[in-house]
Amino acid sequence: MSGNSAVTDRLFTIRYKCDDQSHLIIKERDTCLKCTTKDCNFFCPSDVYEWDGKQKITTVAYENCIECGTCRIACPSHNIHWVYPKGGYGITYKYG
Repeated sequence: MSGNSAVTDRLFTIRYKCDDQSHLIIKERDTCLKCTTKDCNFFCPSDVYEWDGKQKITTVAYENCIECGTCRIACPSHNIHWVYPKGGYGITYKYG
């Protein structure tokens, strides 16, 4: 099993109860606009962040979040506010 397909296969073993409000917030839109590397599009293992060049914003698919916290520390501008989802919502792991 290749590395990428192994991660994808494992993502199907988790369940997520989605809240109607995101627990991931882009603090300043202009910071993303000035960012030349768009690191968040690459470091998130579940593809939560995506740069929308047409709208000039970073979209946040918080429903995909596996709560690993990578975005909290990996954004070079510290422009992502990350908290755990409120009680009863978020990720449930099937194994371990």
